[in-house]
Amino acid sequence: MTIPTTPDTASFGDEAYARIRRDILSCRLMPGVKITEPDLMASYQIGKSSCRIALTRLCHENLLRSRPRKGYQVAPITLKDVEEIFALRVQLEPMAARLAVGRVDIQQLRELEAACRVRHPVPLSQQIDVFMDANKAFHMAIIEASGNARLVRTLSGLMDEMTRLVALGFNVQQTKPEIKHDHNAMIQAFEEGDAKRVELIARRHIETFQGMTLEKVYDSLSESGTSLPLLAARYAQ
Repeated sequence: MTIPTTPDTASFGDEAYARIRRDILSCRLMPGVKITEPDLMASYQIGKSSCRIALTRLCHENLLRSRPRKGYQVAPITLKDVEEIFALRVQLEPMAARLAVGRVDIQQLRELEAACRVRHPVPLSQQIDVFMDANKAFHMAIIEASGNARLVRTLSGLMDEMTRLVALGFNVQQTKPEIKHDHNAMIQAFEEGDAKRVELIARRHIETFQGMTLEKVYDSLSESGTSLPLLAARYAQ
């Protein structure tokens, strides 16, 4: 069904979409949770038209699933999702990093790496939000410097999916990822123009981060009682 919109409605719908999407990616709306239009309208103080615009876009992005006559469900995370995201990243991102040698802005990388670490005292959940934004910006600066538009589009989507995994693992477990060493080593390799080393560090970084993230994701899903569906996905192939 097409939802009639005016410029104001579309603007409010965009805002509602951005807010709900952020909460899905940060796991404030947990994977698998069921929601309804009235719930969202009350929680986000939005109108029905804005809510429906947001819901339509989120369903198209596969972040929500429509449940006829029952509302919506935040898309669950399965082991297959996790494995596919990391399998693609470990192949594509090192290539993008190699292509970015001699093209990436080193000073920008230093600033983004520093932004990954919150120096002033704020609640841990806010620290993780800051980390996720800055970490994505760090990686996207490298990916965009590759000059390959298709790589940029593909990896940008993967980084959004990665944000949800990081939030599920670390935000729920109330711990913060530690990635300073790999980022700084990568910056040094970029400075030296060593494409082979840049590629190697990028691959090692993703593989190390995969191990850290999976451990936290398993803990979070186990605590929420959803670990069995996640594990079952592996054996359903």
